[in-house]
Amino acid sequence: MDDPILRNAHRMRLLYDADSIARRVRELAAEIDALYKDEPLVMICVLKGAFMFFSDLVKNLTISPELDFVRLSSYGSQTTSSRSVSFTKDVESPLTDRHVLVIEDIVDSGRTMDFLLRQLSARGPRSLRLAALLDKKERREVPVFAHFVGFALPAGFIVGYGLDYAEHFRALPALYEIPCGE
Repeated sequence: MDDPILRNAHRMRLLYDADSIARRVRELAAEIDALYKDEPLVMICVLKGAFMFFSDLVKNLTISPELDFVRLSSYGSQTTSSRSVSFTKDVESPLTDRHVLVIEDIVDSGRTMDFLLRQLSARGPRSLRLAALLDKKERREVPVFAHFVGFALPAGFIVGYGLDYAEHFRALPALYEIPCGE
């Protein structure tokens, strides 16, 4: 096997277990409930990586947002973001004059989120905010601000709880770091 990620998968290091993730998701849901209260809200899940976070977050809300999905790609089977973003599925909900909350698995270089937020902002939402399970501010190449953050991480290649490497490890119930080097 010549793939360093797959070769080192047996050396995964647990970062956040399922209970820690569930606790933090409940806290984020309470913050979102408090901010939006009775305001109409469209929550947009960025597929595929954010689907577990999105699902758990929605289940913990007391408000009833409209749910939608978008699909972007900037990683492919690489461990670092490419400079090219593919927009493969657009939202179906109208966003004009509505509160919009984007739910993302991880904000790294910021390029993908910058692309998406610019696209959504052009549709005239009343407000546009970002919730990210993982935020790697130290790796930003483009300024993007996450309003709701599950966990801040400086670096590392993370898998599990929806995050994958070449479609591997997505179903793990916790978050792990896989060493990229030899």
